[in-house]
Amino acid sequence: MIGIVIVSHSKQLALGVRELAAQMVQGKVPIAVAAGIEDPENPLGTDPIQVYEAIASVFSDDGVLVLMDLGSALLSAEMAIEFLPEAQQQKVYLCEAPLVEGAIAAVVAAALGRDIHQVMAEARGALQAKATQLGVVSRPLSLASHNTPTITNVESPTQEIRLIVSNRLGLHARPAAQFVATAAKFKSQILVRNLTRNTELVRGDSINQVTTLGVRQGHELVITATGSDADEALTALQALFANNFGEDNVALNSPPAFHHEVTPATHGELSGIAASAGVAIAPVIHYQPTHISITEYHVDEPDAEWQRLQAAIHTARQEIQAVFSQASLQIGDAEAAIFDAQLLFLEDPVLLEAAKKRILENHINAEAAWQAVVDEVAASYRTLEDSYLQERVDDVVDVGQRVLRLLAGNAAPNLHLEEPAILVATDLTPSDTARLDPTKVLGICTTSGSATSHSAIIARTLGIPAVLGVDAQVLHLADGTLMALDGESGRAWVEPESHILDLLAAKQSAWQTAQQEARATAHQPAITRDGRQISVFANIGSISDVQVAVASGAEGVGLLRTEFLYLDRTSAPTEEEQLEVYQAIAQVLDNRPLIIRTLDVGGDKPLPYLRLGFPEANPFLGWRGIRFCLDHLDLFKTQLRAILRASVGHQIKIMLPMIASVTEVRAAKVILGEVQAELNQAGISFDAAMKVGIMVEVPAAVAIADQLAAEVDFFSIGTNDLSQYVMASDRTNPRVANLVDALHPAVLRMVQQAIQAAHAAGISVGLCGELAADTLATPILLGLGLDELSVNPQAIAGVKQAIARLSIVESEAIIALALQQDSAVHVRELISTSVTPPA
Repeated sequence: MIGIVIVSHSKQLALGVRELAAQMVQGKVPIAVAAGIEDPENPLGTDPIQVYEAIASVFSDDGVLVLMDLGSALLSAEMAIEFLPEAQQQKVYLCEAPLVEGAIAAVVAAALGRDIHQVMAEARGALQAKATQLGVVSRPLSLASHNTPTITNVESPTQEIRLIVSNRLGLHARPAAQFVATAAKFKSQILVRNLTRNTELVRGDSINQVTTLGVRQGHELVITATGSDADEALTALQALFANNFGEDNVALNSPPAFHHEVTPATHGELSGIAASAGVAIAPVIHYQPTHISITEYHVDEPDAEWQRLQAAIHTARQEIQAVFSQASLQIGDAEAAIFDAQLLFLEDPVLLEAAKKRILENHINAEAAWQAVVDEVAASYRTLEDSYLQERVDDVVDVGQRVLRLLAGNAAPNLHLEEPAILVATDLTPSDTARLDPTKVLGICTTSGSATSHSAIIARTLGIPAVLGVDAQVLHLADGTLMALDGESGRAWVEPESHILDLLAAKQSAWQTAQQEARATAHQPAITRDGRQISVFANIGSISDVQVAVASGAEGVGLLRTEFLYLDRTSAPTEEEQLEVYQAIAQVLDNRPLIIRTLDVGGDKPLPYLRLGFPEANPFLGWRGIRFCLDHLDLFKTQLRAILRASVGHQIKIMLPMIASVTEVRAAKVILGEVQAELNQAGISFDAAMKVGIMVEVPAAVAIADQLAAEVDFFSIGTNDLSQYVMASDRTNPRVANLVDALHPAVLRMVQQAIQAAHAAGISVGLCGELAADTLATPILLGLGLDELSVNPQAIAGVKQAIARLSIVESEAIIALALQQDSAVHVRELISTSVTPPA
């Protein structure tokens, strides 16, 4: 397939031309853009390196056609060709054709299978088509001898039909492209004439000649076909006209809504944060948790009141544990840690003593005493300067309201809808989100939240589209108001107009079809179009997770979060308890790889039975991961013994979290060696060749990745933590959550540096952060050179399908450009306009 390159001083212009041209052929022709320069104050210009990379990304032995706007664009294109190997230079053609018209003509000709010289001829003649329509010339277009209509088969009779054009804009670009594409499918020669304008016959397989006919609504055409399949050809063309080329009949009878085309947002459109992909169209229903009001009164039996409070706390603990268990299965231990923190709140001896004292000394009711101590704790959090700790107020209030609800004898808030709807709220707690029924809650729209929040992650797991952080006006909508939302673009529409509904319905249908196709191929290897196989593993946090992972097509486990073994209990798990679980998971995997991450708690994920003894002002920068384990050797060695013992007969690997220095790795390896020696001495078998790797999630690890690579057998990049550390932004803080985007060029450069260091040392490197599951990012990850991706089980099918649609060459060209962008937004725009479906 011939490739097309658009070179322009203006990036916006070039992207617009590409979008228009790509629509003409439904993305069948590879089109690359090389436009603008990386200078925010003066972005207009051309860069030879960009042109070279664009040519390389669409290069084909069939040829590459380069279209340029003016001035230095030609010089940049000429210089770019010099960078290519001599054999490739001969297959790249610079064309002086007009940029917009030339690009449209070229892609249509290329899609029809024309050779490079015919494509160039069509491009060069494109401006004549416009001139003819404007009446500047009065003769039909004749580009070259091969475009001149001649009767090639005199033995076959010529068939003819006459048609009246009903399209509002006549045979404008898209219908003309459909006409030409249809005509080219047949062996017969198709000729067409505009009787209304009294033109000459022109070739029906030439986009330029068809366009020069100047066909408008109401014009009469005569179409002839000569050849063995003439009847079939004319029938197919007649069907195009009868169907108005797929255009909306309603739109033909009314003037176009130009105000919608020139304004950035349509009527009723709301912009927010894209949190969970998918399209939802349904009536809205508001969710507002009931706030329980408290009245203080005197009690005669304070001991009974204290018992009543203890009973409510006990029940609250059971409810939270149930939510915690569900969340652990769905989203893993890291995100479920919020529920563990709520359990710890209910066990806080200071808080409990304060409540007990108020009841017994003041003889007041349990509700009033509990509310008073909860308010005091919340107030103390609000006075802190650290934004992360300030936001823990939400957890405090959530737990407080749960206990008050139980004291009042109220049922849990009802989130079970009678009819499918889009849930609108100020915010949803993770426990709220975990209880949603995806068959009834078709979408989520809130005025706060972030894409990396616990609620957003649960929504993605459940497959519920979500747009967060929209304007508060949405809270004033009446229940039953029709809403549409697109969780991929982060937009919502109130009472959307028909054309918006049509577009979203088409996108929804395409998404559902893609999901079905992905599930059908989930158990096949993930192989790119140019033959590179990428391993797709699963992130899991329980035995049930591994069963889902294998059923979903996982080729192994890239991350076993072991924290679930340590949480929701009063003491650490024993060696035997851990051994049993690791062996059970390995057994389900049936000799597939299993990477076990050692205990990653501490700081923001405390264990109930291991108190820090002091509050941490910023737990994300605190005593966690490998730091915690190296200070708790009893816990660490017990876990290492269990992993080693489970390794016999299985492909088990150890992975160390939160590594920031070579010293930490070496210290962990010394302890591992000690455990191995102890097992040897006791005559206990283990895999002596078991591989040891590290999580790369701290910028320091990237900076010394070459040194770390010399110490371990593999890297696994954790983009969730790496992103927030690189961007110095807490992903749980909605004020800065938008900064925590793993597609930011700063983060991507860090990932690239780690991969290059790993490969230079001859070790493999995977990625197990949320980014791995984002199929928009798949070309970026392939272009960076990752050996494996590890995702939540539900994402495996989609990721494998995305890999199969891409080539490494294409992906490398995209990442080369992505690393030069200035924001995550521009990286996403680049990806969405660069990836072309396979021909």
